[in-house]
Amino acid sequence: MFPALVPLQIGGIIGFVTVIFLLLAIALVYSSVVIIRPYQKGAYTVLGTYRGILDQGIHFIYPFVSDVTRFDMRTQTLDVPRQEAITRDNSPVTADAVVYIKVMDPKKAFLEVDNYERAVSNLAQTTLRAVLGDMELDDTLNKRQEINARIRKELDEPTDEWGVRVESVEVREVNPSKDVQQAMEQQTSAERKRRAMILEAQGERRSAIETAEGDKQSNIIRAQGEKQSQILEAQGDAISTVLRAKSAESMGERAVIDKGMETLAEIGGSESTTFILPQELTSLVGRYGKHLQGSDVKENGHVLDALDFDEETREMLGLDDIEEILGQIDEEAEVDVEAMEQEAQKIKHGEDSGVDSADEVIEQMDAEIDGEKTDVAGGPDDTTGEEQ
Repeated sequence: MFPALVPLQIGGIIGFVTVIFLLLAIALVYSSVVIIRPYQKGAYTVLGTYRGILDQGIHFIYPFVSDVTRFDMRTQTLDVPRQEAITRDNSPVTADAVVYIKVMDPKKAFLEVDNYERAVSNLAQTTLRAVLGDMELDDTLNKRQEINARIRKELDEPTDEWGVRVESVEVREVNPSKDVQQAMEQQTSAERKRRAMILEAQGERRSAIETAEGDKQSNIIRAQGEKQSQILEAQGDAISTVLRAKSAESMGERAVIDKGMETLAEIGGSESTTFILPQELTSLVGRYGKHLQGSDVKENGHVLDALDFDEETREMLGLDDIEEILGQIDEEAEVDVEAMEQEAQKIKHGEDSGVDSADEVIEQMDAEIDGEKTDVAGGPDDTTGEEQ
């Protein structure tokens, strides 16, 4: 009976040993093969001795006595928990941030610091509190970029010794206490009301100034137009008066000439052979011809152009000073607004109202006077021809 059990016991022992060897072989292979991913690097140690950095790929190491610490070489994000701080003007605030880091030297990150992620996070927390405490409340709310730059600058030096580079620091929120927030809201509301009142007052002031300027320009243009109208009316009255005086003078002289000619006719019809003339016959005939023609007679018998106003009459009327008078009026009425100057020029030249300038009025009246003189001069000649 016992001899039959011996082979079974030996077979069981052999099977057990075989399983043990298989397990040991699997464990040996598993502990001696290390796979490093493309974005990783590994710090290799054997029996506590640093042996170097393993790059990406498959690596065979000493089993059971070796250790590999993997480092992620990609940019990593660390959340900085919300921190409470007191600003320089004794106002409590809370803030949190995000830090972006990247392992640049895995050897330093392995040998110089224990858990570089936790170390960077703790350093960022203390730096955030220190930066906020060194600033006033308004600066902590407005100068976000300055806070980020200062925190990054404070983190650069110690993290370089750990083989870690701080790529960026972003403060996400900076919140004052509730009491401070309510006070700030009231201040903002009051400031907006003040600005609204200032803008409204400035608008009313501007409107009043514009209205006054418009009234001023309108009054100046109206006064200038009235002055020019009065000047033109006065010039017209003066010209009319002179024309009436010249007409009366001409009519009186014609009456004398007509009376003289009647006297000559009576003398010619008398039976007496002796004639006594009241004046020289050639002078009387010359005056008669001049009166009929309205002009002087040249020696060759051609009729001259009608005479214009003499110098004394033009000086009395001020015809030569019309342009100067109008210029003085324009200078007195000159304003700074270009639109008013254009309107004044239009009024001066008669573009809008249809009134001609003083020179044009005088030229038109001179032309009418010359035409009337020409008609008067031509009429008697035709009559004389018919009588002859």
